Amino acid sequence: MSEVSIVLATYNGAEYLEEQLDSILENTFTDWTLYICDDGSTDRTLDIIETYQSRYPDKIIAHQNSVNMGVTLNFLDGVTRTDGKYIMFCDQDDVWMPHKIERTLEAMKEKEQEIGENQAIAVFTDAKVVDGVMRTLDSSFFRHTGLQAKKHDLAHLLIENKLIGCTMMFNRAVANKMRKIPTRARYHDWWIALIAAAFGEIVYVDEPTINYRQHARNVVGGKTYAKYTVERLLSLKEQKLSLVEDERQAFELLNLYQDEMTEEQASIIRDFASLHSMNWFERRVKLFHHGFWKSGLIRNVGVFLLV
Repeated sequence: MSEVSIVLATYNGAEYLEEQLDSILENTFTDWTLYICDDGSTDRTLDIIETYQSRYPDKIIAHQNSVNMGVTLNFLDGVTRTDGKYIMFCDQDDVWMPHKIERTLEAMKEKEQEIGENQAIAVFTDAKVVDGVMRTLDSSFFRHTGLQAKKHDLAHLLIENKLIGCTMMFNRAVANKMRKIPTRARYHDWWIALIAAAFGEIVYVDEPTINYRQHARNVVGGKTYAKYTVERLLSLKEQKLSLVEDERQAFELLNLYQDEMTEEQASIIRDFASLHSMNWFERRVKLFHHGFWKSGLIRNVGVFLLV
């Protein structure tokens, strides 16, 4: 059993996959096992995986899903296949910096020494934003997007995810909470962040550990604050529906874990999950009472108007 398990979700990622795999292999920390979970690729992805697995049979374990699960469930199902003390998510199209595993693990162990290794802990870092050919777009993902990385308490995370999955590490205490794969999780990193916020602590490392590649096929990606704002103004109906999906995610979190939560935690999640069952005035009272806010004034004006 390696100390670190890396979950790499693939789907038709042949264009960039070899560069990503090489960057993992070049990391300074070497006690890891890579679990590649393929979601039904039809390009050269499987050939690349087979080649690397034959070269590094003791480092790479590959699994192909019998049906397409989608990126969120593919990652979360991958977590259940791991056995390491710490788990990391890995996208198929980024490039890891050589110190990524070592630096993230260092921050993880510092927090474990502080609160105990049996407590749920998630660590995430900044990222350098690059284009498809690795030209730097911004040296900081959080500056690029306007997201406030340090606001990662439970109330803030219910309405906006701050954790970049491809920079994350979480410990076995978080993974052990994954007794059931959720059906309403918006994104894999968001779900893990909510578990860590509810049952432990989250640590932000204010330095980039990956080259976060932006290209036409990104599932989520890192939009600039200006682009994000314009897109939201042009899709108000979709934003209302997105908030409803956020509430459904919160309801599933409550349904799965309320017996293990404090009453205060359960109350915060319950109120968020029930926002659209309240009247206009009650919803806004809850926003201010619990702090269900996103990053920045423009985003929060949108929250106030749309909720």
